[in-house]
Amino acid sequence: MFFGTPPFAARCLEALLEGPHPVVAVVTRPDRPAGRGLREQPSAVKQLAVARSLPVLQPASAKGPELRDAIASYAPDLGVVAAYGRILPAEVLEAVPLGFINAHASLLPALRGAAPIERAILEGYRETGVTIMQMNERMDAGDILTARAVPIDDDTNRDALTARLAEVAAELLPQAIDAIARGEATRAPQD
Repeated sequence: MFFGTPPFAARCLEALLEGPHPVVAVVTRPDRPAGRGLREQPSAVKQLAVARSLPVLQPASAKGPELRDAIASYAPDLGVVAAYGRILPAEVLEAVPLGFINAHASLLPALRGAAPIERAILEGYRETGVTIMQMNERMDAGDILTARAVPIDDDTNRDALTARLAEVAAELLPQAIDAIARGEATRAPQD
């Protein structure tokens, strides 16, 4: 089961759909008003999921029975998160046998939380990256499964860096899932 919302997450979902592990359903944020007419717009993840005929869930909240019931009905082995935009409560994280992994757009433990790409640029980082981690109840604090650094050049802007990091995440996520499926995933605690 995949959880994500923006184009960064859509690229990750696309990579997973090319692999051997089925995505049983997609969870994304509800459609939001956008543009001059403030028309409801689906997320990039929803657009891709609909195009690929995947079930799409858009719960108003990550808390409560709606999401828990959906997880129970689809019975995924693993939850995969990439820029979903909501904190998942313990009862959701514990509802999946292999737990949840997350693709975070920084080299954890640096830049935990929201907007790591923008913060890396604004704070003058010369390098950032992508970390795939096992999720726990604390924000971006789970054990690291794998990570890869990406340099930040002087002329790098948010869109270019986001696209580069999305490609790295799209490469690392399937590798991490394969390692988990084989029972060979290594986990390194964060500081």
